[in-house]
Amino acid sequence: MASRQLPLDLPHADSRTRDDFLPGPANEAALALIDAWPDWPARAVALVGPEGSGKSHLSAIFAEAAEAPVVAAAALDIAAIPALLAGGSLVVEDLCEGELPEAALFHLLNLVGEQRASLLVTARRSPAALAETVATRDLASRLRAMPAVTLGPPDEPLLAAVAVKLFADRQIVPDEGLLNYLLPRVERSIAGLRDIVAELDREALARKRPLTRALASELLRARMAVAEGEGLSHEETSDAVPAHPFTT
Repeated sequence: MASRQLPLDLPHADSRTRDDFLPGPANEAALALIDAWPDWPARAVALVGPEGSGKSHLSAIFAEAAEAPVVAAAALDIAAIPALLAGGSLVVEDLCEGELPEAALFHLLNLVGEQRASLLVTARRSPAALAETVATRDLASRLRAMPAVTLGPPDEPLLAAVAVKLFADRQIVPDEGLLNYLLPRVERSIAGLRDIVAELDREALARKRPLTRALASELLRARMAVAEGEGLSHEETSDAVPAHPFTT
């Protein structure tokens, strides 16, 4: 039996510079908005998209360019808002239904207008949709008026490029065979891709084996078996599933 070691759960920080951002049709409008700052259509704008769609990377690019602090929406506090806006720009991340600090958010939007500051908000739902969930009428009005850019689902070339970057962040150079096998068989989202790359890296370390197509096949089959709670059919496990060609 192959030896197995307990992998150290070391953090693997994604590089979130402008040069590391991978553009594609799904995010080009959002990237254009960030690059257009300070010439925005409004003082407060929003990036909308699912987890892993690139919102945090784009907000990090803006935060660096504008020297803006970053705060979680749930942590907004009225007393801290003047200090957060002292530099003229702010990022508020993860504006979520049910966790909106309405009084603080309303005060922030008012102060952004008064000081002619710049505010970037990230959320999974549009500000207009979130407006329907708040009790403060004036806050709802401001949310409906907030311009928003939605990040769409990634296409095949973007997923492939993201996979290479995620492996590179872990000091892994994947070969073409691994990518050709992996990409058609994983969740079609950047968040799902991030999860599987992390799992593959952990298992390769634990098994003291290189991260190859063969190891990826073993792990994906085991993952599917656990998810279904029973043995897999030939169709689900066959390597004959057409691979999407990976090109650099």
